[in-house]
Amino acid sequence: MLKICSFLPAVTQMMCDMGLQEYVHGITFECPQQALSEKEIVVRCILEGKAYSSHEIDRLFSASKRDGKSLYYVEERILEAIAPDIIFTQDVCDVCQIDTECTAAAVAHLPKQPELISITPASLQDVFENALTIARALKRENAGIAYVDVLNEQLNDIDRLLNSAAVQTKEVLLLEWIDPIFNCGHWIPHQIERAGGIDRLSRPAGDSTVIDWSAVVAYNPEILVIAPCGFTIARTLKEMHLLTEKPEWSSLRAVQNNAVYIADFDLFTQSSAHTLTRGITLLAALFHPGVVAIPENLVRKFVRFSEKVIHN
Repeated sequence: MLKICSFLPAVTQMMCDMGLQEYVHGITFECPQQALSEKEIVVRCILEGKAYSSHEIDRLFSASKRDGKSLYYVEERILEAIAPDIIFTQDVCDVCQIDTECTAAAVAHLPKQPELISITPASLQDVFENALTIARALKRENAGIAYVDVLNEQLNDIDRLLNSAAVQTKEVLLLEWIDPIFNCGHWIPHQIERAGGIDRLSRPAGDSTVIDWSAVVAYNPEILVIAPCGFTIARTLKEMHLLTEKPEWSSLRAVQNNAVYIADFDLFTQSSAHTLTRGITLLAALFHPGVVAIPENLVRKFVRFSEKVIHN
C-alpha cells in the first residue's frame, strides 16, 4: 500500500472524508484532530503554541517572507522513517502552510525520493478537482468521484432552494484577517456567490489582499462575515475591538442590520471540498434565513456578533 504524507490540512481532511486515511502516515501540526491523534506529525511551525496577536503574526510572516526564510520546518528523521511514496504539498500560500519549495529542500537528501504533488486550488471548482487528483494518485478514483458527487448534490439542493425562492443577492463582505484588514480571495468569493451573495471587495481566484478601512466604509455591506485564517470564533472575539473601535463601525449597514457574523476559519480558508460545502450551506442560511435552515452540525460554527458577545 502507498504511504502518503499530507503537508496541508485540507488534503488530510479530504482523505479522511473519502475513507482513505489508512494511506496517511505523516501530517502537519494543524491537521484535523482525528488525524493528530493517529498519525505522525512531520511539519512544525516556530509559532506553534504561541499566543500572538493578528498584527504580530502578520509582522512575523512578512519579515520571514522578506528575508526568504520559512517559519515551517520538517522533522526529517520522522519523514525518513516513514519513507513516503507521495507527499501532498501546496503553493497557494507560503504564509499559511509549508510550500513545495521548502518541502523539496527537506526531502532532497532522503534515501528514498517521494513524489511531490502540489494541491494548489484557485477556485471552488479547483478544490473539487483536487479531491479527484488525490484519489487518482492513490489509484482510488471511484472514492473521489463518489465524494464529489455527494457534495455537488448538496450544493444543487441549495441552488434549488435559492432559485425557487427567487432570492435577492446580498451585498456581503468576508474578511480573512483583521489587523491588517484582508479581503477574501481564491474560492471564498465563489462560496459567497453559491450562497446567494456577492462580495464586491473580494478577489475571485486570486490572493486575498490588504484593504483600507475606508474601502469597507465606502462599500458598506449588508452582511459582514469575519473568519480570520486559522482563528476559531473565540480567538477572533478577542480582537474584535480592532474593528469596533474604528470610525464609522456603528454606522455600517451590517452592524445596523445586526448582520455581523464570526465564523470558524475552517469553513472558508481550509480548502477541503467538504468543509467549503459546509461553509456555503452556513452562508446561504445567514444570507437567506427564511429559505435555508442552519443544519444542527453548523450551529456552533458561528456566532452573531454584538458588543454583548465580547463581555459574555
